[in-house]
Amino acid sequence: MNLAGKDLVSIRDLTKEEIFFILRKADEMLPFASGKKKTRALEGKILATLFFEPSTRTKMSFETAMHRLGGDVIGFSEPAMTSIKKGETLADTVKIVDSYSDIIVIRHSMEGAARLAAEFADSPVINAGDGAGRHPTQCLLDLFTIMKEKKKIEGLKVALVGDLRYGRTVHSLAYALALLGAELVFVSPESLKMPKEIVNDCRELGAEPRSLTNLERAIKDVDVIYVTRIQKERFPDPTEYKKVVGSYKIDMDLLRHAKDDVIVMHPLPRVNEIDPEVDRTKHALYFRQAFYGVPVRMALLSLLLGVDVR
Repeated sequence: MNLAGKDLVSIRDLTKEEIFFILRKADEMLPFASGKKKTRALEGKILATLFFEPSTRTKMSFETAMHRLGGDVIGFSEPAMTSIKKGETLADTVKIVDSYSDIIVIRHSMEGAARLAAEFADSPVINAGDGAGRHPTQCLLDLFTIMKEKKKIEGLKVALVGDLRYGRTVHSLAYALALLGAELVFVSPESLKMPKEIVNDCRELGAEPRSLTNLERAIKDVDVIYVTRIQKERFPDPTEYKKVVGSYKIDMDLLRHAKDDVIVMHPLPRVNEIDPEVDRTKHALYFRQAFYGVPVRMALLSLLLGVDVR
């Protein structure tokens, strides 16, 4: 399967077969991601990271992935220090960076920015999050985490909890889980329900998501609890944010109502959605989930650049 030169703006850019292909490649990358094996497969290749929004895990895991593959990284995480501050357009910025690099990763507050970047760049473009839109690489590492822990996705019941309206991670993940045959439960305050277009897309793929507001009721028979924070930065009205912040919290009392082998995931950063006591339990997968971003992004970088890693 050849993905060389392909852009990854949305998880919808990938077929079911391509998703599983990437996940298998990510599994092969694990010894390289942990430093147990060395490779210089991408020596001479340059990754450009254009981060117009703050990021810790996504940016650093992409940089780690490129370095583990023997490549180099250029870019910025503070657009105020670039010519954008002088009025340069996003299109012009992308064209210039494209001439300096072999592959581009972009995160932007504006939905659609990654698609625009892909139109102006000859090199492959990877969307690292665009506003409340999509986050395909987070989706892939989430799928990888579930596969590593549960050995399958089809037939699993997954609860997506929290900010489902503005949460770009759950928008991508809901579609992918439906595509791969999982059963979905959406848990959120009424004002933060999953957008209708995402629900309709899931139904078209054969899933029939349930929407609930009661967390205790929702998690009783699920295999995966995927928690998201209430994203203050996405709210146009601070008053509306104050109404819903702290709506849900995963703690030891709540987990007593869940299955013994349930796993708890979170794209991070967390605020107060998961009690730190949960960190010490067998249910907590979110820190391992963050590490899995490295092998998944190593797989993507090598595949989109058309380089076989051995």
